[in-house]
Amino acid sequence: MYTKTEKLRIERMSKSRTYLRAYEDAVFLHREDMRAVRLQLEMMKPELALQEQGIRSTVVVFGSTRTGERSDMKLMVEEIEKRLAKNPRNRALQTELAAARRLLAKSRYYDEARHFSRLVTQDCQKGNKMDYVIVTGGGPGIMEAANRGAWDAGGKSIGLNITLPMEQFPNPYITPSLCFQFHYFALRKMHFMLRAKAMVAFPGGYGTMDELFEALTLVQTGKVQSLPVILFGKEFWSRVVDFQYLCDEGVIGPQDLKLFRYADSAEQAWRMIQNFYRKGVGFPRGPKPARGGRKGKAISERIAQVE
Repeated sequence: MYTKTEKLRIERMSKSRTYLRAYEDAVFLHREDMRAVRLQLEMMKPELALQEQGIRSTVVVFGSTRTGERSDMKLMVEEIEKRLAKNPRNRALQTELAAARRLLAKSRYYDEARHFSRLVTQDCQKGNKMDYVIVTGGGPGIMEAANRGAWDAGGKSIGLNITLPMEQFPNPYITPSLCFQFHYFALRKMHFMLRAKAMVAFPGGYGTMDELFEALTLVQTGKVQSLPVILFGKEFWSRVVDFQYLCDEGVIGPQDLKLFRYADSAEQAWRMIQNFYRKGVGFPRGPKPARGGRKGKAISERIAQVE
């Protein structure tokens, strides 16, 4: 039998952090040395969940977090107008109001994103099929609209949230079992592309452009199989990015102008995607990835395509 002192020593040992199993020790897992393990965990947790849910392919939707429903945007404009009425010479408020009015004008994109996702979900989630499932960054604005459209249709959709300095909460229309949170942007980007059959980029800012040019680069270089990349809102995109100027300057080639198409309605965008896979119409096929291409390929092969 152990003495009282010995029993106390054993009790202290059992409460020591070093006695925890490695996978239960959060402090250990957050060490700088364990980053490779955290990266692997962040790769595998969503991947296994998506496999279990039977998600075979996705349609990625991006767009501004600041573009909301018309009713919300109208209230925002009215609130700024009231503040400006009390201080009409305030230049900051004048600038804020001008931007808010432009966002109000863009609220139609919220409706179009919602309608687009509803169309895709209605057509593709029949029976037990989980193809062309809508996936977004999981936040507000256009992302919310896209998840909401799938929800309207009674289907599933995915949200890939990211931890940010400012708090971000998932929108309420994501399928709960398909709502994920990432720490690493790199792993989140990989999951966006692993099952992607199309990307639709609505008007947005840095985040939207980051994902858009990532996709265009992967297609251009043959790192992923060719897929339709659709810029929704020609008036916006043709002014924001002068692709023809890039071509004229020689920094991209004429063939690179064919890697994307413009759309101005939900029906048009969905028809472009359908035509691509039914007939190969409207987009160049581009170089094939070094590996992959067969159905049911292992995760290691799919990762190789997006490296």
